Amino acid sequence: MGNSRHDLSIPKDYFMKDKAKLLYVSSSTYGGDWISTPHTHYCSELFYVLDGVGQFQVEDRIFPVSANDLVIINPNVSHTELGFHANPLKYIVLGIENLELSVANEGENFCIVSFREIKETMNFYLKMMLREIETRAPGYEAVCQDLMEILIVLFGRQTNFKTILTPTNKKSSHLCESVRRYIDANCSEDISLEQLAQFSHVNKYYLVHAFSNVYGISPINYLMRARIEKAKTLLSTTDFSLSVISRSCGFSSSSYFSQTFKKLSGMSPSAFRRASRQDETTAK
Repeated sequence: MGNSRHDLSIPKDYFMKDKAKLLYVSSSTYGGDWISTPHTHYCSELFYVLDGVGQFQVEDRIFPVSANDLVIINPNVSHTELGFHANPLKYIVLGIENLELSVANEGENFCIVSFREIKETMNFYLKMMLREIETRAPGYEAVCQDLMEILIVLFGRQTNFKTILTPTNKKSSHLCESVRRYIDANCSEDISLEQLAQFSHVNKYYLVHAFSNVYGISPINYLMRARIEKAKTLLSTTDFSLSVISRSCGFSSSSYFSQTFKKLSGMSPSAFRRASRQDETTAK
């Protein structure tokens, strides 16, 4: 009787469940028959070409892509696919949260790698993942997450440069801090969620998600609180009318200003002004 045992010692870096999360899997065919415009995502995207030929635009550069090419795009990097009618691109896209590609000594925020040598393996895992997503059999989420980790390991094997997949939490915090400072400095302006997303170069839904995680409040609610704090200062230190103060703090009308002020502070602007001046008199 023969027996062969092989013990494993798997590096901790291979276990990504506590860091990376597979957000979505999609499949598409693009032959230039619809308008593809440059866009960004808050997560990393793995774009694998199953068939066809075309081009991939990353920021202001264009690269040719064809079957069995893998394009990895870091979060917040402008990109789009460009296909041709004659031989349309067929591809699968994976969106992965909390992971970012770092290419040592390259300084790039994306990469394109050919997987022609192991195309059967790549196609097998990707199509299995797509089938799991489509059928949604019990436990499909865990299966897809595990398949994602396998694909990332295969990607690492195929590249001839050192790659590291690192958490992006610090980037999210930096992004949110930048948005918070922008709101603080411009709270009296007409600011919308779309403008904040454009300022931060991320999807507006991600901005709400990230900002709320960092500060415990949405960007628009934070904007309202910043406006009310500014109004409190003006009410306490000036004799400006409520209409002037409401305009100075970015409110569209005095009634909306009064309504928002009472909701957030528990009293009307006039009552707050009287109370603040009574406190000032008592202190003297």
